[in-house]
Amino acid sequence: MLAGVTSPRVRLRAEIEALKPYRQGKPAAADAHKLSSNENPFEPLPAVLAAIVDASADINRYPDSTAAALREVLATKYSVTADQVVVGAGSVSLLSQFISAAASTGDEVVYSWRSFEAYPGLVTVAGATSVTVPNRPDQGHDLPAMVAAITDKTRVIIVCSPNNPTGTIVTKDEFAAFMAQVPPTVLVLLDEAYIEFVTDETAVRGIPLLAEYPNLVVLRTFSKAYGLAGLRIGYAIAAEYLIDAARAASIPLAVIGSAQAAALASLAHESELMERVGRITLLRDHLWQALIDQGWDIPKPSGNFLWLSTGDYTATAAEIFAEAGVIVRALGDGIRVSIGEPSAVDKLLRASAEVVRNL
Repeated sequence: MLAGVTSPRVRLRAEIEALKPYRQGKPAAADAHKLSSNENPFEPLPAVLAAIVDASADINRYPDSTAAALREVLATKYSVTADQVVVGAGSVSLLSQFISAAASTGDEVVYSWRSFEAYPGLVTVAGATSVTVPNRPDQGHDLPAMVAAITDKTRVIIVCSPNNPTGTIVTKDEFAAFMAQVPPTVLVLLDEAYIEFVTDETAVRGIPLLAEYPNLVVLRTFSKAYGLAGLRIGYAIAAEYLIDAARAASIPLAVIGSAQAAALASLAHESELMERVGRITLLRDHLWQALIDQGWDIPKPSGNFLWLSTGDYTATAAEIFAEAGVIVRALGDGIRVSIGEPSAVDKLLRASAEVVRNL
């Protein structure tokens, strides 16, 4: 703006101006461990890097907007048709597409809270209203209360299992009882971004349930277990007409060719990647037990992260971790700590013990 010249502000939607933008996890200094973003600590597989390099030779061309080759592989993997699969720029992008396809001004979207911090923003941008249902005391979803929150205005319900950031699962039995009470006209989005880290056999797994529940969408990502967070690619599986609606609400050509190639290479080398996932889950369980032994009350984790209920002391606790060289995710009433390199364990446990002593 020219000096001395004033201009009226552009008129924006009031709810957007009031909305806090999504904040990425804090970066870490060279001598610190970044445990704030639930990233996979392992370097990419050589075969995945080679696929990315090969795909980069065609960056002067647009990618396949339908991700046809990847959809075919995923369809075969899950015994569905390719028309039941949609690929997006991460599962959060697909969440946005489905919410926008089903809900608008005057409509409601129900989800548990605390859950994934992007949900409120996605609902607001769609023009809809969030209806949040408090987590149970054990930090899990209160599914009966979520059912009770359904009204004539409800268009979408989001279920996150394992729940980010608390790490709790929804069981098969809980989900079956829940779906039996949800009207078939309400869209249910089952966010399974961390499903590969689940070792609890009672946990719900959505894809086998799709034929039983035509209003169900299952969302997954390559960012976490497959280590492709920097390429932004995820997928959803559902009835064909729901997939068409998500495509209609998408930004064209959002999934780059390199991401598609990396996802295909990752699926071709899935056993190697799942071996890494197994190592992460073992470290997660070790850390959980060590923190319990220190006196923490922590929900049993099923993702690649842990949840520390620090309440009013969250900011101070986060500073203690940072001073110890561990960057965590402070979320108002608690701290989420990602499972990182084994070398981060001693620093993390020393800091967590100091938090217990001081707070």
